Amino acid sequence: MFRPLTHLAMIQPANPVLSVERACVSYGSAQALNCLSLELYEGELLGLLGPNGAGKSTLVRCIGGQQELTSGQINFDSQVNSIGSVPQEIALYEDLSVTDNLKVFGRLHAVRGRELRERIEAALQWSGLYDKRRKMVRTLSGGMQRRLNIACSVLHRPSVLLLDEPTVGVDPQSRELIYEMLDQLLQLGTSILLTTHHLDEAQHRCDHIAIIDSGKIVDSGTFEELVSRTIGDGQQMHIRFSQPPQRVPAPLSLVAGGLEAWGPVGDVARDMPRLLSRLNIERAQVESVSLISPTLHNVFLHLTGRELRE
Repeated sequence: MFRPLTHLAMIQPANPVLSVERACVSYGSAQALNCLSLELYEGELLGLLGPNGAGKSTLVRCIGGQQELTSGQINFDSQVNSIGSVPQEIALYEDLSVTDNLKVFGRLHAVRGRELRERIEAALQWSGLYDKRRKMVRTLSGGMQRRLNIACSVLHRPSVLLLDEPTVGVDPQSRELIYEMLDQLLQLGTSILLTTHHLDEAQHRCDHIAIIDSGKIVDSGTFEELVSRTIGDGQQMHIRFSQPPQRVPAPLSLVAGGLEAWGPVGDVARDMPRLLSRLNIERAQVESVSLISPTLHNVFLHLTGRELRE
């Protein structure tokens, strides 16, 4: 079930396996989701990024059936047999062993007998937890618990897997192991939607990225598409100020409460001295200046005007 496969270029099919159409969730006058639309395709890893309170977890709960929409639709392709869901909080039985947790979750999904035993064996190997199979869950590290949580969620072989912050609070080695697990699922055709606060992970791991803010998708696409549509493909000028300036010259934009500015630089030798001269005229108190290649962090700041941690 979980053997590694050689990576094949994914051809996006005509029809999505999951389609969210104009989804709204309201709590009185507050809207957690505001006419949000989203599509997920077979064998795709879609990263959902957004500030705290943007609506990421609400969307995952609605897709997973734990919460109802106020209005809108969530549709699955007819070929989708089931979904798996891994919440942000560890959802395991601490006083049971690794193997017993797998048994419980397998039986909850009507997997039994020889088939369950074979799937548990495969899951233990796939998750790297075979040597820990008799250990109580409470004795495992956070990274191991995360991997077990994912293994428990796919024993029934779901077509769609939902992951809410699967790498939060884990060490770099465990994070890499988790993505190795996900890579193998993708090769088997599983479609994965995950939320993450790790912009570097989303940039380098996700096939497509959707950025959500105030309950809406503000932009989505591949990393390259997002860069091209927002900040351009050239280098970015990053400036830190000791105090927020009153204004900055175009194409710079103030972020981080006015203490930082970002902007594209087409011709470094021409544009950089001109911008610094303009800032000097404005008496801006420049603390540092740097040039970097475009990153998802730049895209996120451009679209939301704030850091992901805010």
